[in-house]
Amino acid sequence: MKEPILVIMAAGMGSRYGGLKQMDPVGPDGELILDYSLFDARRAGFKRVVFLIKHEIEADFRHIVGDRIERHMDVAYAFQQLDALPAGFSVPDGRQKPWGTAHALLCCKACIDAPFAAINADDYYGVSAFQAIYDYLKDAKDDALYRYAMVGYPVENTLTDHGYVSRGVCTTDEMGNLSTITERTHIISTIEGALYTEDGETYHRIPAGSPVSMNLWGFTPGFIDELEAGFPAFLRETMQRNPLKGEYFLPSAVDALLQAGKATVRVLHSGDRWYGVTYKEDKPVVVQALRSLTDAGVYPTPLWR
Repeated sequence: MKEPILVIMAAGMGSRYGGLKQMDPVGPDGELILDYSLFDARRAGFKRVVFLIKHEIEADFRHIVGDRIERHMDVAYAFQQLDALPAGFSVPDGRQKPWGTAHALLCCKACIDAPFAAINADDYYGVSAFQAIYDYLKDAKDDALYRYAMVGYPVENTLTDHGYVSRGVCTTDEMGNLSTITERTHIISTIEGALYTEDGETYHRIPAGSPVSMNLWGFTPGFIDELEAGFPAFLRETMQRNPLKGEYFLPSAVDALLQAGKATVRVLHSGDRWYGVTYKEDKPVVVQALRSLTDAGVYPTPLWR
């Protein structure tokens, strides 16, 4: 069986950071959040990584990240471009927004020949998350159903004190498999716990311990074929309803397979705290957390030797 692959979705990094040269270091020796994901993935067992980027940032990305990581892992590149569309479709006039996370993975098709994990480039997931997903993927194979996995985090471990966040709130069945995933786009942290609102006025509680998705998924290779099969239908609808901003989202593609009875998703659990810089005020929190983890011996410094 082929070694599992790590796919890192980084096509949005240039726009989010105003160019890769402005990426903020967060580690004690100037490391990026992405460095910690790669380090944790490598020691969990991953030896192959696919960086999903845009052609426009390729030179900077290779210089800042890729050339360094090639000393530790087998590196491949895939590219998410707006015009990577099926025959018969074209980019709507004025469209600048990428087509979403499901389209991002679809753009990796040529690089996927084994079970793979998919993550965001700018989230800190923690040591246990990568070990859990690697251990699942190294033996993963489909039978009558596709057999996928995701890492869920207790909602309270994924919030910021500096604003609201979007999270996919999950429910599971008695077997520990994903039943539903509902995107809540406005979740806040309060002394009463996590609350969400849909109208900006009425807030509802999310029970402590509720698992949420942070886009750490594990798939078998056939998932790419399903994404490819579903993309034209998404485009036809989006061209009518929201041609400039509609996105082909990974959780939606997974949920469609669940509702069709074609797949199961095992929910793996991480007790680690998620970190990310959703707001500029989050950066000192991330810097301090990674300093503390380094001081505790979880990470060496410098990270890559």
